[in-house]
Amino acid sequence: MATGTGWIALFPGQGSQAVGMGKALADRWPEAREVFEEADDVLGESLSRLCWEGPEEELRLTRNTQPALLTVSTAAFRVLEPRVPLPVAAAGHSLGEYSALVASGTLAFADALRAVRLRGEAMQEAVPVGVGAMAAVIGLDGPAVEELCAASREGGEVLVPANFNAPDQVVVAGHATAVERLVGRARDAGAKRAIPLKVSAPFHSPLMEPAAERLAAFLAELPFADGRFPVVANVDARPGTSGEEARRKLVAQVASPVRWVDTMRLLEEEWPGSPAAEIGPGKVLAGLARRSVETIRVMPCGTPDELEAVLAALGGTT
Repeated sequence: MATGTGWIALFPGQGSQAVGMGKALADRWPEAREVFEEADDVLGESLSRLCWEGPEEELRLTRNTQPALLTVSTAAFRVLEPRVPLPVAAAGHSLGEYSALVASGTLAFADALRAVRLRGEAMQEAVPVGVGAMAAVIGLDGPAVEELCAASREGGEVLVPANFNAPDQVVVAGHATAVERLVGRARDAGAKRAIPLKVSAPFHSPLMEPAAERLAAFLAELPFADGRFPVVANVDARPGTSGEEARRKLVAQVASPVRWVDTMRLLEEEWPGSPAAEIGPGKVLAGLARRSVETIRVMPCGTPDELEAVLAALGGTT
């Protein structure tokens, strides 16, 4: 596959999963089916059946969601890979950063699977159920949400922005009592609304430090290669190809905010007007892009019809 020009690969994170995802890809393309078979072998269980048949409650468990999304995204990319030029850059939202690093060749798929299984378990176990929470704040920008977090913390509570998803959408995470307080105060602070999220832990907050330590020890044993194309990291919205730098940033990512608005703006600044594909299930990143950048059009790429459309747009063959 020769290096080409012109398109950006984006990979979704937790929240994009749905029962049935990836089955039509595996039925249509042998490359996709092989990815699911490898995932089943590596994990010693039928992840493919969980993706394709559910049950949904089990798929929603963080320890399952993370390897499942990685597998679907990798399957879709493996279909694209021999048929189109390499992307000029890639980025992934939270968990999606692992998918981007697999696509770039920085991390082997099998190693990434084991890492995200551990990551999911470590993030779930870092904080007792009910102690942490998250909420989406709509209608305020990042600095305003940071001020609202500061005003809503009491004592030694943690409450911080966790995902800068769009200019007017910021997710916060921290102690459940502080999140509840913020939700009650959000309208008075000028927000359109604040919505508690159905998540099992306060991801991307300092409460995740125990998970970061567990992940660091695991990632230290894995080989990281330099990438074939730059991947923009969540923690600083900077592109890079260094494997060692990618390892360090994956550890920092666990307890740091996802700077997705900055990521999309960096991509637009460096590669203006480039088409982009959301490689995996759903259209979450396409929706966020419409609210963050003007010249990058994001095409969904999680079903055979969507993948065919992406191939046509990028001049690829089926």
